[in-house]
Amino acid sequence: MTRSEAVIGVGSWIACSIGMLLFNKLAVTALPLACTLVAMQMAFCVIAMLVFCWQSLHVGSMHDVLRWCLVVPLYTGMLLTSILALKHAPMTLVVTFRGLSPLLSLCIERFYPEPIHVSPAMLASIGAMLLGTAFYVSEMPSTDWFGVHWAVANIFFAVGDRLLQRLLLAKDQCPVDMSKTAITLVNNLAGGLLLIVAAWLHGELSEARFALTGMDVWGGMAVASSCIVGVGISYTGIWAQSLISATSFLVLVNANKFVIIFLEVLAMHKAPLGPRQIIGAVITIAAGAAYGKARELLELQQSKTRDNERQPLVKDGSQTVKIV
Repeated sequence: MTRSEAVIGVGSWIACSIGMLLFNKLAVTALPLACTLVAMQMAFCVIAMLVFCWQSLHVGSMHDVLRWCLVVPLYTGMLLTSILALKHAPMTLVVTFRGLSPLLSLCIERFYPEPIHVSPAMLASIGAMLLGTAFYVSEMPSTDWFGVHWAVANIFFAVGDRLLQRLLLAKDQCPVDMSKTAITLVNNLAGGLLLIVAAWLHGELSEARFALTGMDVWGGMAVASSCIVGVGISYTGIWAQSLISATSFLVLVNANKFVIIFLEVLAMHKAPLGPRQIIGAVITIAAGAAYGKARELLELQQSKTRDNERQPLVKDGSQTVKIV
């Protein structure tokens, strides 16, 4: 992995992530059928993969596909609970609760085949993120707490999705032999089928035609934009996840989503942020950056240690003994 690839991959995901949250908020307002909306986004992504990325589709074996299918329910649940949280609560609540996800992710990653090491700087950064989240929540209006259960459910789905993707993508774990486009296709094809069943069970299919025909032009543009950005985030999410750890990925989620808070207030004319909310947001963003730096330094140190351990005790030809 080159540094430029990491910058491009993670940067592309950040841009798509911010756009996805904004357009999803507008789309679920125009089309309040959550299962139907996410199924439409997934169907659009499947069509895009088949039309534009056919030649890059690669699957090593059916065993790899079956292994990856373990991710599909978590991935689908993450998208659906995100839409439901946005439907019943402001974007600020969703991104604030996401601040708790790195701690859960870090605890679970300790049980990986190659467990994640933790430094004091990482723990201090996580503590600061929790403190910032607490500051933000302390001044949140009571009306903003409607839909909290969807935000909490979204945390668990998101953590499970990122951890399992990391396990099946990272080269130092147990990677599957599938291209990124093939993974994107499987995620959205299988997930779309699950959501069609869910939409039928909730009676959304009978309401979908009337809801779609009743949308105005702006509502239709919001839904279409969410489908287009959804293709980008489906691919860039897998790309970025293959380049960094699940916990670092979730920290990026928290950091870039706090940009949404200011966009929601300034561009979407929502209620202004209180002083403690602003302080909490700044603390959380700064702590996210500090965590990323601490994680980078620790991984660099571990990489050097592994390289030293792989060197032979006796060099060929010279018979020089290496003292470790």
